[in-house]
Amino acid sequence: MPPHGRRRFPSLPILLSLFCFFASTASAISAVLGIDLGTEYIKTALVKPGIPLEIVLTKDSKRKETAAVAFKPSKSSSTPNVYPERIYGGDALALSARFPRDVYPNLKPLLAQQYQNNDLVATYHRRFPEIGMIQSKPRGTVGFSSSSFPWMEDPYSVEELLAMEFKNIKANAISMAGKGSIIKDAVITIPPFYTAEEKRAVVMAADLAGLRVLSLISDGLAVGLNYATSRTFPTVNEGGRPETHLIYDMGAGCASATVLRFQGKTLKDIGKFNKTVQEVQILGSGWDKSFGGDALNQVIVDDMVAKFANTDQMKALGSEAMQFTQHGRTMAKLWKESERLRQVLSANTETQASFEGLYLDDVNFKYKITRAQFEKLSRKYAAKVGFPITLALESAKVSLSDLESVILHGGAVRTPFVQKELEAIVGSAEKIRTNVNADEAAVFGAAFKAATLNPSFRVKEIRTGDTPGYASGATWTSDGKERQQKLFTPTSTIGSEKQVAFKMLQDFTFSLYQQAPNQAGELIDTPVAQIQTKNMSASVKHLEETFGCVAADISTKFAIRLSPIDGLPEVVRGSVSCEATEKKGGVVDGMKDLFGFGSKKGDQEPLAENGEDTEAASLSSESETAAATSSPKESASPDPMTSDKKVDDKVKEARMKTQTVYVDFSSEAAGLPQLSEETLGRVRERLDAFDASDRSRVRREEALNTLEGFTYKARDLLEDEGFIAASTESLRIEIEQKFRDASEWLYGDGADASRDALKERLDELRGLVDPVQKRKDEAVRRPNALKSLEEALGQMKVMVDVVKQQHEAQSIADEQASSASLAAESAPSAEKPSANSVDDFADLDDDTYTTSSASISAAPTPTAQPYSPADLTSLIATHDEVQSWLESKSAAQAKLSPFEDPVILVSELEAKSRDLHKVVMDLLQKQMKKAPKTPPPPPKKDKGGKKMKGGAKGGKGKPPKSVDIEELFKDMPASEREEIENAMKGIKKGSSLKEEETGKPEAKATEQEKLVHGEL
Repeated sequence: MPPHGRRRFPSLPILLSLFCFFASTASAISAVLGIDLGTEYIKTALVKPGIPLEIVLTKDSKRKETAAVAFKPSKSSSTPNVYPERIYGGDALALSARFPRDVYPNLKPLLAQQYQNNDLVATYHRRFPEIGMIQSKPRGTVGFSSSSFPWMEDPYSVEELLAMEFKNIKANAISMAGKGSIIKDAVITIPPFYTAEEKRAVVMAADLAGLRVLSLISDGLAVGLNYATSRTFPTVNEGGRPETHLIYDMGAGCASATVLRFQGKTLKDIGKFNKTVQEVQILGSGWDKSFGGDALNQVIVDDMVAKFANTDQMKALGSEAMQFTQHGRTMAKLWKESERLRQVLSANTETQASFEGLYLDDVNFKYKITRAQFEKLSRKYAAKVGFPITLALESAKVSLSDLESVILHGGAVRTPFVQKELEAIVGSAEKIRTNVNADEAAVFGAAFKAATLNPSFRVKEIRTGDTPGYASGATWTSDGKERQQKLFTPTSTIGSEKQVAFKMLQDFTFSLYQQAPNQAGELIDTPVAQIQTKNMSASVKHLEETFGCVAADISTKFAIRLSPIDGLPEVVRGSVSCEATEKKGGVVDGMKDLFGFGSKKGDQEPLAENGEDTEAASLSSESETAAATSSPKESASPDPMTSDKKVDDKVKEARMKTQTVYVDFSSEAAGLPQLSEETLGRVRERLDAFDASDRSRVRREEALNTLEGFTYKARDLLEDEGFIAASTESLRIEIEQKFRDASEWLYGDGADASRDALKERLDELRGLVDPVQKRKDEAVRRPNALKSLEEALGQMKVMVDVVKQQHEAQSIADEQASSASLAAESAPSAEKPSANSVDDFADLDDDTYTTSSASISAAPTPTAQPYSPADLTSLIATHDEVQSWLESKSAAQAKLSPFEDPVILVSELEAKSRDLHKVVMDLLQKQMKKAPKTPPPPPKKDKGGKKMKGGAKGGKGKPPKSVDIEELFKDMPASEREEIENAMKGIKKGSSLKEEETGKPEAKATEQEKLVHGEL
């Protein structure tokens, strides 16, 4: 028990430490994802213990998944609560020509976009005219409805369809990571121009898919992070000059440029050590949302439409280009082919395409285009190549000469005229670098970021600095006036924090905003969050009453930072504070005393034996002693030093201290209305219903494939000789008829049959085939099993004979030893020499290894019996039992026909063989523990006839030599030696048989064989 005043630390921190330890250990088995969310493709990388930075393959073993989801209509599509089949990736895009209204590709540009008066929505509708786009209420964003499923009342939101794609890639990742893997966390790439609404839409889609977003990372920073993983940059602490690079990323949806600064920095590490970390910081960004691969594809589509309208067939029909652009199937075919043509033109000077049944079933169309024609059609986009670079350099406040290189990323940068324009802008082709993977650098950078944020992984320490892209600030109302304060710039580092002072002492509301562009491209203050204080008035009152603060001296501050997850401004904490006199003995001091952190003098010293305070008692005795020895003059005069010390103590007690009370507050997202909990619940339920429908469909397809394969197998079985021998002719006729009926049913009504109906048919067929197949297999395997059991019985019989011979030999040896003992007792004892006689050989040593025959006869040593009578009885009983069972079963089996069920099964024969083998092995293992010990040699006697310590020659005793087993084996009769060898061969064969059956080698077989040799 601890002494009074010395309290132990509470156990809660220890429990929390253990909890954190086990929590981190449990999270070590989880994996994280890096997702490169592109307009046309989605790429995913997995990080898991044992799988570092590996691309997640699609079901078709491709390294990127087409960003598309399709609903395949069926006969039951119009039936309520029957969900359609979902198809993803390239398979979904292949259905666009057949079901153009139910295929949803390239959804990324529509995230959080208003339906009305939106150029992006108009462009999407132009490219995919038959997709049913509607306005989703109450948010006013884009929604989708399909006439193929009229019973679905709620339209699909873009976030819901994107969540389906996220679920698909998550399933692929789990399949790659292995069974039992947990994947919940992800880092997702976004363009640098994403606003608060678009970022929240991405996070919502991931949440609906069961993914927790660790962070959103801009495309340029993800590429730069991947670039830095294999490089080391100059250390600025040691006079190094940072490197500045520009990432030019041109994908399907947009083109962007990001200026990055790469540098090394030496920081203080644990203890007296230092460490060098790499830093990647965004200096500025620029973009063009109207220029990308899709815009170039649209150029080719427009040219194909114009040439198709000028064909003689279309002129004869009087069709115009406008009619083609509103025809879903025609536009789906043209759009899909335009992507291929553009990619071919990047490596070839000309290409062509052929269309059959375009617009009308009997209309064919051939299209040819050269690279020169394509570049002529794309002249207006060539002038846009340098626009993102100009914006990025202005934002970063650097020039082209400051750049070390321009790193290219994205599929569209392979377009020849884009690279020519970049070389012309930069001024030198040497600065254009392709030293990163143009397709996968971003996804690898996102995966590396995810591993960095997960404590389960240890990676190279690279610190990143992302930017929000837009300025942000706070607005509130004070004294009837609107107040505004700008907090962060477009290039502020995400994660940075600022303290904002408010001259407010009552509960109030303030807003956080972001300067984002509207439809016209003008920057406006868009609300991001609404903050409402809750206990501010009560907190101010507490300061006034408890610490005596004056209202004029009370300050209100809120800490606001850019969220590390999405880069949006958020309130971290709020407080009210004032400068007040610190009071001694307050609540804080009381809590310190309670937990043993108070003053160490007086009140926390252990008590004396009589219950009084030890320090008080000692001070009392010292005072008395001092009073007795000091003079009255000294006692009466005060000490000036003591008086000054008391004054200083009073000043310290009255010192000022900042008293702080934290303010509680609530935060709600502002701007675009968020989905209610009820609406989110319905969306989750629909996603779960889709998942359940897909699982049910997969199980049904498996049952269908199994039944179809079983019908094909029946044809081979009916022609197999073993199957014919194990069945009657009438049964084979019945099986043939059943299988014929099942095959016809499969290609008729069974094509749409339920899983239960398919399983019922399969069980019926198996009920006829499985018994015959079992009889066939038993007939094939039975001879070898019978042979093995008979050999095991023969081996046990040899073992029984050997044990019997040992017992007989032991009996004879015991009788001889008994006779020798009686003869020794009846023999006359030798005369003792007289005391006066002199022994001429007394000074010689006795032979410790030779004794007289009388001595041997007088003390016979009985030999140990290797096997007991109970062991022999057990062997005989087991052998006779198995032998009798085998004879009765074999006789009954011989009376049966091949098409009748056997009475003796292979599994029973194998079990009996294992039982016999186990009996022999158990007996051998039992005798290993009873190995006979060789008696020590008799002690040596000295000249006086006394025994000497230490054995022979007065030294320490040495262990006896081991018996030479091979010599004993040679001395045995030939008949016994042959029987023992046969028994050992049987044991070896039994061990090999057991090893084949169980798959585990018998490690002790060699020792057991040696033991048997020695005992026998």
